[in-house]
Amino acid sequence: MEIFNEINNKLNEIIWGPVTLGVLLIVGILFSVMTKFFQIRGIGLWFSKTIGRAFKKGKNTGVSAFEAMSTALSGCMGTGNIVGVATAVAIGGPGAVFWMWVSAFLGMMTAFAENVLAIKFRQQDGNGIFYGGPMYYIEKGLKSKWLAVLFSVFCLGASFGIGNLTQSNSVANVVNTTVNVDNIYTSVILAVLVGIVIFGGIKRLVKVTSTIVPFMVLLYVISGIVVISFNAGNLGNVFNSIFMGAFGFEQAVGGISGALILNAMRTGVSRGVFSNEAGMGSSAIAHGASNTKEPVVQGMWGIFQVFVDTMLGCSITALVILSTGALGSGKEGVELTSYAFSSVFGIGGEIIIFINIILLAFSTLITWEYYGEQSLKYLTKGKGSLVYKLIFCAVIIFGGIMKIDIVWTISDTLNGLMIIPNIIALFILSPIVKKEFKKYMGRKTQKQEIIDV
Repeated sequence: MEIFNEINNKLNEIIWGPVTLGVLLIVGILFSVMTKFFQIRGIGLWFSKTIGRAFKKGKNTGVSAFEAMSTALSGCMGTGNIVGVATAVAIGGPGAVFWMWVSAFLGMMTAFAENVLAIKFRQQDGNGIFYGGPMYYIEKGLKSKWLAVLFSVFCLGASFGIGNLTQSNSVANVVNTTVNVDNIYTSVILAVLVGIVIFGGIKRLVKVTSTIVPFMVLLYVISGIVVISFNAGNLGNVFNSIFMGAFGFEQAVGGISGALILNAMRTGVSRGVFSNEAGMGSSAIAHGASNTKEPVVQGMWGIFQVFVDTMLGCSITALVILSTGALGSGKEGVELTSYAFSSVFGIGGEIIIFINIILLAFSTLITWEYYGEQSLKYLTKGKGSLVYKLIFCAVIIFGGIMKIDIVWTISDTLNGLMIIPNIIALFILSPIVKKEFKKYMGRKTQKQEIIDV
């Protein structure tokens, strides 16, 4: 295990080095410039087309745009929002938060592009259910079967990392810490509950995620705002430390330390991508199941997804930790976030984190099982789903008893590998995204009827 861990760490350093970070930011800049920074300029439009129509009933059967987004959001808004952000701040310092915001701002348009392509090149089965994702827009749009296979293999592997090991590990640990239940018992129960959902198919999955996601987002955001409000007097120093730390000024007064900047940047961007999945392509698999007729509208749901996940969820965690002074407590991971919330809510803070960790992890598990299963179906032409589901549930149990440092580094590596084929496709297929965007906005300008669903 030590040898494996050492090899993984070396690979992780290469994958999440300056090249990958730069490419991720560049692709976000590309689509931002291409759409004239639609994430800002079109904020009224994409809000009205997303949350403004969240509960509108469509004429078609299948998975609605809101249900697809809820599934995608449940897949990315996992324990990374609580544990991952706490780890990022502890490792990269307050400056990591700035780079997390940068990656999210640009990632909004990366997610937009992924969703546009996912709808443009999606498929439909005999039951009228849509399915899509990077593997399909890579094969159909890029005309590269081998690259699509490569993405599917990486996604299948990642479904056991970011989508399984990190989630089950976090749940088992928080339950053990809070109510003193052995990790193995928690993991077994979690595996059974996940099994009940995933064996019910996509309809049961989206029903569960569209119910859980709104509740857990509201609970976490509202409780986080309360904590921040109690420490509002510290926000000036908090934002100062974030912006100063982002460029190494806090540690190197009068000069800039490249190593310190790179550490903050690497940690912030990687945790941002880990959380919102923009650039990885995974969430496009969920969005590809939407019955939306208009690719650009589903693209807007991608913008909304990143906004909720990182700009709201991750920012809440970071500001709570920094404004309460919990960063200097010596705690880490979920204990650090729980400690920060408890400074205002007392034992209630631990309960809030306890509930959120369980809900976030559970929803992420069932969503990533779907991602992994869709990847497997692509590789095997629809075979092996039953075996995969059983193995996935078994890995949940294994993940609950692993060491957390190994879990997170493995997940980071798998995430990085997924990015490679997806980013290549986004660059080459960017003209298609631009064409779809211009076509949609042209119809909007001419006030032509646009049928979204």
